Amino acid sequence: MRLPLLALLARGPAHGYELKQDLEQLLGSAYPQPNVGQIYVTLGRLEKSGLIEGEDVEQSSRPNKKVYHLTDAGREALHAWFEETEDEPRVRDEFFMKLALAPQTGLAEQIALINRQRRQYLNTMRTLSKLAAAENRDNRIAHLLIEGAMLHLQADLDWLERCQEELE
Repeated sequence: MRLPLLALLARGPAHGYELKQDLEQLLGSAYPQPNVGQIYVTLGRLEKSGLIEGEDVEQSSRPNKKVYHLTDAGREALHAWFEETEDEPRVRDEFFMKLALAPQTGLAEQIALINRQRRQYLNTMRTLSKLAAAENRDNRIAHLLIEGAMLHLQADLDWLERCQEELE
């Protein structure tokens, strides 16, 4: 949550609730909705670490609000984030650990685990399909997020097939 908030602040000052709405609008309903409390806690941590600065703004008919802006250090952190690649393979997979350890414990059947996981992936894919149909067509980012999740799910389903072929 830290770096996405910094990225939103790169375009200009904003308060916490505004950042929450911007994230929701950008990412759509497929992305887990951020909790406004989580956002304010994260903003506080970013401020303590010197990546953002907050300024209290008086409002006549409402309580004061705190508006945050990016510092030079925050801008540098964002540049570094955008330069990083995400290349960590999924070798630390919780499901695969269950699959590998099931025969040793005698508590679960590998094929039953595969079938249960397949059902979960298919249910998730159906949910994402419904979200895609309901999502605003103009929100290309949200559609790309959903499409990426569905492609990952399809790859996971293909991998489950491979596991089942190998273990039967």
